[in-house]
Amino acid sequence: MYKWVLAFHIIAVICWFAALFYLPRLFVYHAMSEDRPSIERFKLMERKLYNGIANPSMFATVLLGLWIVFMAPEAYLNQTWFQLKALLVVLLIGYQHLCLRHMKQLAEDRSEKSHVYFRVFNEVPVLFLVAIVILVVVQPF
Repeated sequence: MYKWVLAFHIIAVICWFAALFYLPRLFVYHAMSEDRPSIERFKLMERKLYNGIANPSMFATVLLGLWIVFMAPEAYLNQTWFQLKALLVVLLIGYQHLCLRHMKQLAEDRSEKSHVYFRVFNEVPVLFLVAIVILVVVQPF
């Protein structure tokens, strides 16, 4: 059973990161748009991506991750690499909520962020991915 849960956890993580890589990229294009049809199209795409992929993937990732931990708590809870990974996951959830805030501001046409800000903001999930993968695979602590 462990391997099945782990497989679905990895699938959920991949879907979650795909959404977190693409959503801020949509913000870049949205912030650069000047015509109403494009702006409305980006609002729709952002909402569908967030509600249809990002949120379900985040919940699946967390629930399946907790299931894995509960199957073998002694293998995870006392490990420093796992504690750091858990902290990064909490911070990544915070990043997703920040995406929601930006999405709502863009949807209400009141965002003051430029496309340059969103280009930098778009790189943040890469840092999380690199750190989490290194912690899980290398387990340096």
